[in-house]
Amino acid sequence: MEMEISFPGGKRVDASSNGFLIKTDQPAQGGGEGSAPTPFSLFLASIGTCAGIYVLGFCQQRGIPTDGIRIRQSTEYDPMTRLVARVNLDIDLPEDFPERYAPALIRSAELCAVKKHLERPPEFAIQTHIGSVSRLGSSEMDAVINH
Repeated sequence: MEMEISFPGGKRVDASSNGFLIKTDQPAQGGGEGSAPTPFSLFLASIGTCAGIYVLGFCQQRGIPTDGIRIRQSTEYDPMTRLVARVNLDIDLPEDFPERYAPALIRSAELCAVKKHLERPPEFAIQTHIGSVSRLGSSEMDAVINH
């Protein structure tokens, strides 16, 4: 999958992919206009919405209405690193939800591809291209030097 990242002005950074434009911005206190979610907010939203698509599919396959089903996502941060240490997904079910399906519903949410990628993160290769000449990023340069 390829995306093209562009800089439309201010603190906005957008991504184009498969005919969609994904807009981001920074909040006013970060120098932006707050006109769109931050990239990090979209990253976090991708976790919950990915789990949600699996919950939705589970329910649709069994003819279970999704009215009243909600996923509440919260994050806990490591105070030392200021990075996310835990993502909590709480699936709220209506009272008439078939209780026998609750454990399977959790297992379906755990199939989320975003979650699986976080559990086994990809390597990153960052480089620049000026004209036709490639410039290796520091992590790629380290790999070339060390191999």
